[in-house]
Amino acid sequence: MPARDAVIVDAVRTPVGKKNGSLAGWHAADLSAHVLRALVERTGIDPAVVDDVVWGCVQQVGQQSYNVGRMGVLAAGWPESVPAVTIDRQCGSSQQSVHFAAAGLLSGQYDVAVAGGVEIMSAVPLGASYSSGEFGLPAGPLVAQRYDGAHFNQGTGAEMMAEKWGFSREQLDEFAAGSHAKLAGAIDSGVLSGQITPVGEFAVDEGLRRGTSVETLAALKPSFKPDGTIHAGNASQISDGAAALLMTTSEKAAELGLTPIARVHTAVLAGDDPVMMLGAPIPATARALSRSGLSIEDIGAFEVNEAFAPVPLAWLAETGADPARLNVHGGAIAIGHPLGASGARLATTLVHHLPRRRRALRPADHVRGRRAGERHHLRAALTGAAVRHRGDAGAARTGTPMSVRVRTGR
Repeated sequence: MPARDAVIVDAVRTPVGKKNGSLAGWHAADLSAHVLRALVERTGIDPAVVDDVVWGCVQQVGQQSYNVGRMGVLAAGWPESVPAVTIDRQCGSSQQSVHFAAAGLLSGQYDVAVAGGVEIMSAVPLGASYSSGEFGLPAGPLVAQRYDGAHFNQGTGAEMMAEKWGFSREQLDEFAAGSHAKLAGAIDSGVLSGQITPVGEFAVDEGLRRGTSVETLAALKPSFKPDGTIHAGNASQISDGAAALLMTTSEKAAELGLTPIARVHTAVLAGDDPVMMLGAPIPATARALSRSGLSIEDIGAFEVNEAFAPVPLAWLAETGADPARLNVHGGAIAIGHPLGASGARLATTLVHHLPRRRRALRPADHVRGRRAGERHHLRAALTGAAVRHRGDAGAARTGTPMSVRVRTGR
């Protein structure tokens, strides 16, 4: 019997909506249903064969509570026999969904699974799960004692990261402007259309600010300290969105008449300093490279979540990766960061990008979302970590890299 594997058959996402934008009026369960139905329409799969839907969501209160993944399955009209689970690894939640789905497929617990996530930040704002304090606050006395009462704040962590690596505000703003420029180019070329399922007439990521430059960003005031470098323009945007990936094994895909486009090869995790809280993609990348037997030069494309501009810049500084291969269609600074959906959005973007590269490499894979394939081994890396936004307390930063092996064409 051939060894089991975990392959990605298709990946789809909504366009990302800005705060109070085109998706603000959507219920999280209904937007989840939208991408689930899109997978069925695009692949022709019978949803009754899905063994589980593993769904990421961060603020699991209000409309995003009560196992929103299961509510999405029911809203999609899928059979009641299809189960679902909703998980929270903060901003890496739906990347962890891919990890869990792959593990279930490799172990034989699943034959077909869907991984993805959703977040409607317009309706369920940052900190909604604890902001009232009615049921206590995150962390606790022992954590406070361990870290001398430090306040876990992601914006403060970004300032710490910029200081540690010596990034100037101009450097951060150059990176942010570049993110918008890359997204503008991707939208204008139509390269993103294959990964997006329109929501009514809404079909393009609306966080893009054309004409963003270092000069225009210079007018923005620092957000976290008077003389700081971090502001709204070089941080990820508050956003709404959903994304989903259909996963199975090569054997089951053949049985169902489906063509895999990527194989999950290596998945790792890493924790890091919870006060600075933004550095875990760096050790996670090192761990994924070590486990997969690859070097950074073997990777054809990278996706690193742009929670704040210092995150990918520090990652580049420490890994020595080619900047031209990083977030080639822009990142969360321009696209937006719908927390529970972002990991799946990153994976979806990477899965659709790789077949275009046709870059031949040795067999292997890499971090967070990457693919290598048969004779042409295309590699990519997803190195976004599970991070909290702004004032979210207690985020022990966790990197969740995954390596995917690419198969060219469908």
